[in-house]
Amino acid sequence: MTIPNWEDRTILIVEDDEISMEFLTELLAPSNVKIVVARDGKQAVNFCENNKAIDVVLMDVRLPKMNGKEAMEEIKKSRPDLPIIAQTAFAMSGDKEKYIQSGFDDYISKPIIMLDLIQKISKHFTN
Repeated sequence: MTIPNWEDRTILIVEDDEISMEFLTELLAPSNVKIVVARDGKQAVNFCENNKAIDVVLMDVRLPKMNGKEAMEEIKKSRPDLPIIAQTAFAMSGDKEKYIQSGFDDYISKPIIMLDLIQKISKHFTN
């Protein structure tokens, strides 16, 4: 697999779990993408409203202060075209459809596989 060069792109990773955050950062490091980190939903909303350079959001759905769905809804009010990818460790049958119907642009379940993550992000970078 060829790793894309995203040095001119910015991803906001919204994740309250330190190990998951480090894992995602390591997965994306070879792409040279700029990574911005938020630890809760409120912080994610603030970052998206104040940083127009964010190209994609990778949003955990279980977050403190404001959950991922609530944060996504708030972000979409000011940035309706910003792609937001839901991520969850609690994947159930039908979850992808549920998250897409609720307003997320895409969905990925944990454990995250690098190829899947790169493909999903690439799709939203090219749209």
